[in-house]
Amino acid sequence: MIYRAGQRLLPQQVRAASFDSRRRGLDPDQVYDFLQQVADELDCLGQELTTAGTEAEHIRQAVRQWQSRHSGCRVSRPPRSSNRRWPR
Repeated sequence: MIYRAGQRLLPQQVRAASFDSRRRGLDPDQVYDFLQQVADELDCLGQELTTAGTEAEHIRQAVRQWQSRHSGCRVSRPPRSSNRRWPR
């Protein structure tokens, strides 16, 4: 399995990862346990990202609605005097 820059790593790819065995390599059980943890974390992060995107869209819609309801509610301010220290 080769990870290429720019591509998202999917939990399924982590779970399906396999490695060549070496004479003095790492303990395969530890490697696969860790990969399982990484894949689980990717699942959680993906779900959180989806939830955050949905919430952001709801907020955008609420802001648009608020803006359209209040578009005619501009407060006119009196003209500023040239004397900024003592308003008239």
